[in-house]
Parts: sequence; C-alpha cells; structure tokens
Amino acid sequence: MDHVTQVKEAAAYVASRLPELPEVGIILGTGLGRLAEEIQVEEKIPYSEIPHFPISTVESHAGQLLYGTLEGKKVLAMQGRFHYYEGDTMKQVTLPVRVMYQLGIRMLMVSNASGGLNPNYAISDLMILNDHIDLFPESPLHGPNPPEFGPRFPDMSEVYDKDLIKLALDIAKTQQIPAHQGVYVGVKGPNLETPAEYKYLRIIGGDAVGMSTVPETTVAAQMGMKVFAISAITDLGVEGKIKKVSIEDVVAAANQAEKGMTTIIKGLLKQIE
Repeated sequence: MDHVTQVKEAAAYVASRLPELPEVGIILGTGLGRLAEEIQVEEKIPYSEIPHFPISTVESHAGQLLYGTLEGKKVLAMQGRFHYYEGDTMKQVTLPVRVMYQLGIRMLMVSNASGGLNPNYAISDLMILNDHIDLFPESPLHGPNPPEFGPRFPDMSEVYDKDLIKLALDIAKTQQIPAHQGVYVGVKGPNLETPAEYKYLRIIGGDAVGMSTVPETTVAAQMGMKVFAISAITDLGVEGKIKKVSIEDVVAAANQAEKGMTTIIKGLLKQIE
C-alpha cells in the first residue's frame, strides 16, 4: 500500500472518532506530560487502534492521541512520538504529521528534550528553535513525492515561524521563564554524544542536540504548516560540564522544565487567531 493511502486511511479513522476537526497539532516529548493534563480531553485514541500508525517503544511515552480544548483552541496532541532510532522508517516517524495536515491542521507545536551545546545554557532552561541542522542519515522526503505532500524541493529558509518565536520569547520574559532561542541539531541516536561529538556539533553551529523534531518539522514545512518548536535542556554537552547521564536524569530535568514550557505553549494558543 502506498504512503498516501496509509495517511488517508489513518486520517479517516481519526476523523471518525472526533466530534469536530482540530485546529492545532501538538507533539509532546520526553517527560513533558503536564501540558496533556491541561487539555480538556474529549477523546483518547491509542496508537494501536489507528491504521498504519507505528507503536512508540519509549517507556516515558504514553502512545495515544489526545483530542480536546486548550486555551479555547481545539487541539490534537501526540502523547508520545516516534523516533528513527526505534527502527521506524522516516515515513512512519512523520506519518502522524501528514495525518494532522489531512485533518485540516495548519499549525504544529513540537516539544522535546535535548542536550545543551551552548555554554550559556543551564539544565532545565528552555530553547525555542529558530533553525535546525539535519544530521539524520535519511530525509523523510526521500523517495516518491506525491503532489498532495507539497513541492519536491521545499524551501527551508524559515521552518520555524518568526512571529511565534517572538511571541514565545515575550511570554517567557513576562513570566520570568529562562528561555533562549537557538539552533537544534537532529541526530539519529539512540546513544548520547561523545565529548568530541559535542564539540563538533557546537563548532558547526548547534545550540542543542536531540534525536527527534527535525523529521516532523521538515514534512510540516513541506506542507506549508506554521511550526513552533521548543526544547527542554536536560543535560549539558559543554566542555567541563559533561557528566554521565541516564534516562531518569533526562526525564527529571524535563519535568523541572515543563511548567515553563506549558506556560509558553498555553500563552501562544491564547494569543493566536
């Protein structure tokens, strides 16, 4: 079965479970569950029930779609995302974003946990993405390009919406939330980086590094969606500050950052038209 048919069948199933179509898509990353608790949930759809959806294998990811209201907007939130390192293809990793677009969603908000490369960052700070560097071994746009998905050679000069970035920074300043803007480097994982790799990623222009987000925002940009993405800095890849890190450390740091992240995303939803 071709990918377009898979997307359409998955979208038709999700639409059949919803009372009305959502306006905004949200991808919730590691340890960032508080935002899910803020949604007035009307429907929960396990990934296992959606045709052609992969299943998340990451322990800290719940693996379901949440539909409901947040700050007056109808949202569809992924509670648990998919990663290339889990063995999924890039088309599987990004299928949910294609499904969101098929459902009429034109704005995507993405959160993640990442390692800080910028020496000015501290653990549990937030970084609002203003650009990215794609070091994944495969592009989600590789292969046939159905016209429904957008141009064959999409422009990537402004993946992350400048107005949303400015608005988010204003919210962070007003609420006294430690937040920066910077460049996210996407790598395949699942291993964390060596000290030499951290140094290399900083030299090439990275402010934070992680194993997600870039595939999803790439297909969103191809389809012309407005994109906002934000990282919780959960460990540091800065010379002199590098320590052994466990997944428990990452989740704990993300949990500490999630209050500020929730405030920013809620603030954006409240102010956007």
